[in-house]
Amino acid sequence: MHRVGNPSILYFGTPVVLIGTVNENQSYNLAPISSVFWLGYRCMIGIAAQSKTTENILRTGECVLNLPSVNQAAAVDRLALRTGSNPVPDGKKLKGYIHEADKFKRAGMTALEGELVKAPRAVQCPVQLEASFVAIHPLAAETGITNIRSVTIELRIRRVHLEESILADGSSDHIDPDKWRPLIMSFQQFYGLGERLHPSSLATVSDHLYRTSDTELALRG
Repeated sequence: MHRVGNPSILYFGTPVVLIGTVNENQSYNLAPISSVFWLGYRCMIGIAAQSKTTENILRTGECVLNLPSVNQAAAVDRLALRTGSNPVPDGKKLKGYIHEADKFKRAGMTALEGELVKAPRAVQCPVQLEASFVAIHPLAAETGITNIRSVTIELRIRRVHLEESILADGSSDHIDPDKWRPLIMSFQQFYGLGERLHPSSLATVSDHLYRTSDTELALRG
């Protein structure tokens, strides 16, 4: 039996991605997101409109999508509630975010410049996708510019780096799904392809802080 519900968020389970970008002072930023999908060598990410990562992608036109495995859950969680923006945007400050200048050090990860882009790869991530900016689309634009909190960004994947341990035997291109164990975010908790792996600091943020006008419209039908 189904019931009509009105969840504050609709995070039903998507891969975690660590986006590497270059700041205006040429230092590196590393930010976790979990709104992403791929079609061919095109990728769509969903991200906060006012984030440092969004700013960097629009300024430089490039980034690296680093895909952590279940083995990097603790490292990813160390980036939760941290932002490269200084001062911290009001919306993130409300959720408890603080400024972090060196995200790679915070995560305990090693940065390596891309081969085709200047954005950083995270060495510990088994998959690293160098990408170029294609287009941006604001979400909820029809409600007025002041209501735009998130955007989708289309990216073109330019080069793929794969850790040998996740490849099918004898192949340099085929990923063995029995070896690749992506880190998944589901309703603010970390999962693999099974039981929960690691407590998530992001879960300390109250659900209601993610509510938007669309959430309330759905409640009213």
